Amino acid sequence: MNRLLIAVFSLFYFSAICQETPETFKNPILPGFYPDPSICRVGDTYYMVNSSFEWFPGLPIHRSKDLVNWEKIGHGLHRPDQIVYKDGLDNSHGIFAPTIRHHEGTFYIITTMVGQKGNFIITAKDPAGPWSDPIWIDDAPGIDPSLFWDDDGRCYYTGAGIVDGTRGEWPGKNGIWMQEIDPDKGILLGEKKQLTYGHASNARWAEGPHLYKIDGEYLLLIGEGGTGEYHAVTVFNSKNLWGPYIPNHANPAMTHRHLGKSYPIGQTGHADLVQTQNGDWWSVMLAKRHHEGFVFLARETFLAEVKMTRQESGITPIFNPGIGLLQAEQVRPDLPWTPVEPIPQKFEFDDPELSLQWNFLRSPRYEWYSITNGKLKLELRPEQVTELVNPSFIAQRTRHFDYTVATSLDFKTKAENEKAGLVIYRRHGNNYQLVKTKNEIQLFKCLQKGNKGPFEPQLVAKVPYSGKTVELMAQVSGQTVQFFYSKSGGQRQAIGTPQDYTIVSDEVAQRFNGVYAGIYATSSGAKSKNEASFDWYEYKGK
Repeated sequence: MNRLLIAVFSLFYFSAICQETPETFKNPILPGFYPDPSICRVGDTYYMVNSSFEWFPGLPIHRSKDLVNWEKIGHGLHRPDQIVYKDGLDNSHGIFAPTIRHHEGTFYIITTMVGQKGNFIITAKDPAGPWSDPIWIDDAPGIDPSLFWDDDGRCYYTGAGIVDGTRGEWPGKNGIWMQEIDPDKGILLGEKKQLTYGHASNARWAEGPHLYKIDGEYLLLIGEGGTGEYHAVTVFNSKNLWGPYIPNHANPAMTHRHLGKSYPIGQTGHADLVQTQNGDWWSVMLAKRHHEGFVFLARETFLAEVKMTRQESGITPIFNPGIGLLQAEQVRPDLPWTPVEPIPQKFEFDDPELSLQWNFLRSPRYEWYSITNGKLKLELRPEQVTELVNPSFIAQRTRHFDYTVATSLDFKTKAENEKAGLVIYRRHGNNYQLVKTKNEIQLFKCLQKGNKGPFEPQLVAKVPYSGKTVELMAQVSGQTVQFFYSKSGGQRQAIGTPQDYTIVSDEVAQRFNGVYAGIYATSSGAKSKNEASFDWYEYKGK
């Protein structure tokens, strides 16, 4: 090893040694659009997967050594031919509520493709990929499937749905059912059995089941109440695999439904459990943070301590003992503190491959983008972000309430229909587009009320601009967003007045997906051979 390498190694080593290990961690552990978390442990390493809906690559996978610091290592759906997200796939359809498990050297993810073919399994030896093609499961109604291996090695499918013909007895009635499965072939075996409809006689939207065996007893953990204000985690106990599963007297085991919007964290639910190598229990779950009366970051992933107790009902998980609520900050797990490389603020496209932080709307049929000479180039295609298609739009999750996002664009056109620039996107009917056109910089606002009916993008502001290169920026602060433009390296200038950022909030846009910001090019319905070139992209959270 030469002296330079020794010096560099020593610098990093002593820097790590000198870094003070924190006693606490901050929630959420995955900020931004990371709903429906599922977790498993292999040795001293933890793996987590989340829902991704209409965004591709799908099923983001993170890895951690300490349950607090998470590194994105890949996606379960990383090849466009694994599953084609077809044009017309609606907002918040696509990949729902996955479960990740490890059994005898193989990782399994089971999930649902809503709006297309239903439930499927993918497998991998390495969770970073590659993952297999989907193994589709016939005759598996409903959503939110999960896998459980009993002590004898037999595997069981649990899912959310009604299989006994009693659907519709009260509003929102749903249930959890189970059947044996061959997970390597995706074949259900034997008979289906309805396990529960929820913990109360009028329970709503029982879903997200996970089954565990703890101290010889079966524990069924589910979500209830829908993914809104009344979301909750409930548990059921059984001495036998096939039940009966009796609602635990502690139910709901975790909820913020009684707090209203005055508490900064709400709508908690859809949990999964993991036991550390030290024997401690922790839970990941989704929740939403309120900011100025709105939810801007959709459903995020939170971490809570769990104490397994034995009570009258049987094994009873106590979430955040002594508190009973999710915390913005609390004592971290008793695991070696293992920081990971932070997400870069600036992407300069020096690598020939896109970073794992980037996503597409639905799956691209071919590579209409390229990275050459430190620039990301997008073909101008007819598809637009205001349609349920795969447009020339590459974006990242937003992760902060207040942030700035900017890019440097090199683009020239003689056609009125061609434009390229920066987009803040929640859904095809709720977004902002700051774009360069033939001779102008234009700002469009798209607002579809109630997610229904026709809509037209509204031209909010425009300014003359004849240069080929421009820097575009959006600055988000609470309920407002201000857009800017400037010549390369020049003083930025505002375009239009501060705009209403609540159009991308849960309260206005609704549905299950989250807010993205990214770069965009389109020929607005016509064919084109033109392209837009982006020199860099920057996202800074405050």
